[in-house]
Amino acid sequence: MPRYALKVEYDGGPFSGWQWQDDVPSVQGALEAALARLEPDVPRIAAAGRTDAGVHARGQVCHCDMAKDWAPFTLMNALNHHLKPAPVAVVAAAEVAGDWHARFSARERRYLYRVLNRRARVTLEAGQVWQVQRALDVEAMRAGAAYLVGRHDFTTFRSSICQAKSPVKTLDRLEVDAVETAAGHEIRFSLCARSFLHNQVRSFVGTLERVGCGAWAPEDVGRALEARDRAACGPVAPPQGLYLTGVGYPEDPFAE
Repeated sequence: MPRYALKVEYDGGPFSGWQWQDDVPSVQGALEAALARLEPDVPRIAAAGRTDAGVHARGQVCHCDMAKDWAPFTLMNALNHHLKPAPVAVVAAAEVAGDWHARFSARERRYLYRVLNRRARVTLEAGQVWQVQRALDVEAMRAGAAYLVGRHDFTTFRSSICQAKSPVKTLDRLEVDAVETAAGHEIRFSLCARSFLHNQVRSFVGTLERVGCGAWAPEDVGRALEARDRAACGPVAPPQGLYLTGVGYPEDPFAE
């Protein structure tokens, strides 16, 4: 059976998350329903990572096995036709080797978290950012973020329902940038790692927000990390500011 990689963009607001579940809308369910309109017996698809309810994606990657040969461009267009009106779009498609796997072939995942730092109520960006009204100190958050980069036991920043075998992960990058946008002052957290624990990114951002507003000192982030205790974590940031922006592979299947 030919295997295809799909790069997918979606608004996570209407969904219970990526993973298919009975009786609730999911991104996986929307894609599988569209695939079933093309071929009735398409096997279950697999993704590079499972996003939670309300989390968005600009570069989620999944793969599907089809019974017949499809030109990737034709497959992409056909899926987008059947995905309407769900806020899900296939932005690229490519045929890949039969042993290529969206999850197990991946070498890195990249996430973006957006904080809109303004007092006025959010309108056009509602559901797409976390609004924090109190002014945030970007330099202090950068100093706190520095404690998290590298290989650590991230038990403090791991959800109690996380299914990963080990809390030890390597965080390759955590950048904090201030950007002026039409909507106002936005703070963007950019993260990269081979893999992440459940709620790890949102736990980082919620903790760093405490540093930014002055409730924590930057070194308190290091102490929380060393505690290896979930109770030492700051609040978990809400899902609507989080985006899976890309997945890295030894060879980019969408390069051409």
